[in-house]
Amino acid sequence: MTITMQNYGLTWTSADGIPRASAVAYDEPTAGQRQTELENAGCTDVEIVPVRPGVLPRPRA
Repeated sequence: MTITMQNYGLTWTSADGIPRASAVAYDEPTAGQRQTELENAGCTDVEIVPVRPGVLPRPRA
């Protein structure tokens, strides 16, 4: 039986309007915590996106 781990990144727009993306990958519970932190900091359009190992999300334009 093979166990696969899914990694997640985040994309968001900072409070000053700049599109951003995470520079690290998270497991699902930690990505959810980071999403809450970003939203509480005034960021908008915070989205959790699945990523492959070694690949990180790109900021949305």
